[in-house]
Amino acid sequence: MSKNYFNEVSLIRKKRDGLSLSTDEIKYLIDKYTKDELPDYQMSAFLMACFHKGLNEEETSALTHAMLHSGIVIDTADLWEDKSIKNIDKHSTGGVGDKLSLILAPIVAAAGVPVPMISGRGLGHTGGTLDKLESIPGFDVNVDLDRYKDILKRHNLVFAGQTEDIAPADKRLYALRDVTATVECIPLIAGSIMSKKLAEGIDGLVLDVKHGSGAFIKDVDEAKILAQTLCSIGWSFKKEVTAFLTSMDQPLGNEIGNWLEVKESIDCLRGKWPADVREVTLLLSGAMIQMGGKASSLNEGIEISLEMIENGEALDKLREIVIEQDGDVSVIDDPDSYPQTKYSREFKIGGDGYITGINAYLVGMASLELGAGRKEKSQAVDHQAGITLHRKVGEPVKKGETIATLYTNNEKQFEQAESLLKDAFDTGAKKPETKPMITHMIDSKGLRAFDYGEVPSLK
Repeated sequence: MSKNYFNEVSLIRKKRDGLSLSTDEIKYLIDKYTKDELPDYQMSAFLMACFHKGLNEEETSALTHAMLHSGIVIDTADLWEDKSIKNIDKHSTGGVGDKLSLILAPIVAAAGVPVPMISGRGLGHTGGTLDKLESIPGFDVNVDLDRYKDILKRHNLVFAGQTEDIAPADKRLYALRDVTATVECIPLIAGSIMSKKLAEGIDGLVLDVKHGSGAFIKDVDEAKILAQTLCSIGWSFKKEVTAFLTSMDQPLGNEIGNWLEVKESIDCLRGKWPADVREVTLLLSGAMIQMGGKASSLNEGIEISLEMIENGEALDKLREIVIEQDGDVSVIDDPDSYPQTKYSREFKIGGDGYITGINAYLVGMASLELGAGRKEKSQAVDHQAGITLHRKVGEPVKKGETIATLYTNNEKQFEQAESLLKDAFDTGAKKPETKPMITHMIDSKGLRAFDYGEVPSLK
């Protein structure tokens, strides 16, 4: 059918009523929106219809293809004479305190595996890699295609944002989903992730699909569906894809907020790891190194990752890419020199016992209230704002003890943030049982429970 026969209102109504759209119909809507011929309010209505009625496998594939081909698909085959070299990327579905890309990308690149990382901005209560990178003064994520390839070839790593050339439809939809409460939709998440990643020119992808209170997908069974959807899309494009399901029932690490998470990432690259960040980072970096052909097993990939930390090559790689992308490397060398917020406030616990739970979603929303995230599409983030957690689940606390410090440049924001934190922390007299961070994995062998016994280097 010619696109001249399509009517956007009719297509929105069709999806609203739970009917399936054809490949051509989905392509029509995406093309029109990319060309500024479909206003935000109509695309918002379409996204909400997708959120409530869902998309089937064919529609999800069509959406991915339409967003992927809304711009160029990068060809990196000519960058290296050695044709066995594989470009491997990682993607997380997002979580509170998830700064893993800033740590594992330098690790993997230092190990000899190119990482062409095109990232996004914050969505809802979770931070975005680009916002974190831009908290480094001068860091430029807006690189054109030629510079993207040049940086990747010379450094094995590039941190880039989506441009009007690379999956431009996804760039626009990503921002719109954030402010229309349509983030938590598996087909929209899958299409967004895979269109962006496939446009990078990757050979393989390692996925971190999170579930729990701080994730967009709360339920582990829904997370399994998302992981399987992502893998299926990748495999249909003849790419190597492995997915891990990880818990986000409390924030990852101790820092939430853009610069605060960069600072914690620098500490991790110096070998000062929060246990949960260490575990998931090493898992993902080890898988990327294995997929890239530099390790014969996941366990060996983890061992190589540890070596890159211990010999300082991973931190050197981060410094290298900060300098290359016009960032101020002095704050990497001396994070304490970074400007502080005008205001900070201590958050104290009400009684003795143990931290039995931390609602990551509420902590993320508290950080957003302090200025670290966006409430609307055009809002700027405060790179300095955020929260430092001094206690995590399972740790003992005493009445009146400071369990978190809040940072903001707007003193009026403390009240709402503190109100959220009061509901975020649960305490009890008994120490809670430790739950595994990594619950499942999916590869060519299918979905299965994750076996810690196969990766002794992880502990």
